[in-house]
Amino acid sequence: MSLMRKCILTFIFLGLITEGFSQDNKELLKLSVSEAQTYALQNNRSVQSAKIDTKIANKKVWETTAMGLPQLSLATNYQHQFEVPKISFGKYLDAGSLPDEVALTRNDILTAFKDSPLVALGVPDNITIDLTVSQLIFSGEYIVGLQASRVFKEISEKSLVKTEAVTKESVAGTYYLVLVLGENVRVLSESLKAIDKTYNDLVKMNQQGFNEETDVDQMKINRSNIQTLLTSLTAQREISMKLFKYQLGVDFSQPVVLTDTLPGIIDQGIVQYLSSPEFNLDNSIDFQMVSNMEKVSELSLKREQSKYLPTLSAFYRHQEQAKKASFNFAVKDILGVTFSLPIATSGMRNSKISQAKFELEKSRLNKENAGQGLTMEFETALSSYQTAYSNFSTNKESVTLSKKVYEKTIIKYREGVSSNFELTQNQNQFLTAESNYYNSVLSLLNAKAKLDRILNISK
Repeated sequence: MSLMRKCILTFIFLGLITEGFSQDNKELLKLSVSEAQTYALQNNRSVQSAKIDTKIANKKVWETTAMGLPQLSLATNYQHQFEVPKISFGKYLDAGSLPDEVALTRNDILTAFKDSPLVALGVPDNITIDLTVSQLIFSGEYIVGLQASRVFKEISEKSLVKTEAVTKESVAGTYYLVLVLGENVRVLSESLKAIDKTYNDLVKMNQQGFNEETDVDQMKINRSNIQTLLTSLTAQREISMKLFKYQLGVDFSQPVVLTDTLPGIIDQGIVQYLSSPEFNLDNSIDFQMVSNMEKVSELSLKREQSKYLPTLSAFYRHQEQAKKASFNFAVKDILGVTFSLPIATSGMRNSKISQAKFELEKSRLNKENAGQGLTMEFETALSSYQTAYSNFSTNKESVTLSKKVYEKTIIKYREGVSSNFELTQNQNQFLTAESNYYNSVLSLLNAKAKLDRILNISK
C-alpha cells in the first residue's frame, strides 16, 4: 500500500471518528413549552425573515425622510470637440484702431474682418465639474409620504408580532402532539408486555395440552394488532419530533427533550380558560393590523388632497472647467428657487380623491367586520375548549374503566374463565377508548394553544 493511500485512509478514518464524536457530544436541548417558544422566536426562519422586514421598514423610513433633507451631487463630464468653432471680431473692435471722422464703408469692414485673426469659441478637450446642492422647502406629498413610511414601519412591526404569535401556536401544538404520541406509545408498550406474557403462557399451556391452538392464534392476532398500532404511533412521533425541530430552527440530528408533562399543561389550561376569560379587542394583533390598514387609507386620501398644494425647492450649483476658451460665457455659480403649482387637471385629481374616500370607507367597514369576526373567533375558541374539556373528562374516565376491565379479562383468560371472543372484544374496547382519550387530550391542548394566541398570552 502506497504512502499516499495510507494518508488518505487515515484522514478518512479520523474524519469519521470526529464526526461521530461531535454528533455524540451535541448538547442536549431540554425545553418546556415556553422555552421552546422562546427558542423558536430566536431561531425560526420565518420569524427571522419577519425581523429582516422590520429592518427594511426602518431603512424605508429614513429613505423617505432623507428626501426632504439637503441633497449634494457631484457630476464630472469629459467633452471632446472634433472641430472647435471660431469667429473673427475684426480690428475695429479696438477703439484705438478706428479712423477719426471717417465713415466706414462696407469694403473697409470686410477688409478688417478678413485680415483679423480668428478667435476660438471653445477648446478641443475639456473636463467640467458640477457641484449641486438642492433642498426641498415645502411639499404636501412629502409630508404625507413621511407619515405613510412610519405607518409602513408599524405594519411591519405588527406583522412580526403576528408571525411570532402564529409560530408560538404552531410550536405549542407540535409540542403537545409529541407528548400525546409519546404517552400513547408508553401505554401501548405496557399493554404489549402484558399481551406478550399472556401469549407466552398460552404457548406453554398448548404444548402441555391444556388449551387449543386456536386460543394461541387468537392471542397472536391480538398481539399483532397492538404491535402494528405501536409501530404506527412510534413513526408518527418521530415525524412529529422532526417537525418540532424544524419549527425550532435546529438540525434534525439535534437531541431534544421535552420537560413539560401532559397533566401539568392540562391543569394550566383549566385554570386559565374554565373561568371565562375576557377578550380585549384592542389587544388583538389582528385587529391592530386592520387598524393600520385604515390609517393607510386615510393617508392615501391625504396624499391625493396634498396634490392641490404647491411645491417649493431651492438649489445652488457651482461649475468648474479644467480648460477655458478665450471667450467663455459659462457661469460658475447659480442660485435658484423652483415653485410649482398645479392649476387644472380636467377633474383627474377630484376623481382620485373620490376613489381614495371610497377606499377609506371600505377600510372602516373592514375594520368593523374584523372586530366582530375576532370576537366571534374568541367565543368559538372558548366554547371549543370547554367542549374539549368535557370530552376529555368523559374519555379519561372511559379509558380508566376499559383498561381495568381489559386487565381483568386477561387474568380471567389465563385462568380459563374468559373466552377468546370476550378478550378480543375488551381489547378493542380498550384500544378505542385509549384512542378517543388521546384525541380528546390533543383537541383540548390545541384549543388552549389557540386561545393563548387569540388572547396574546405570554408564557
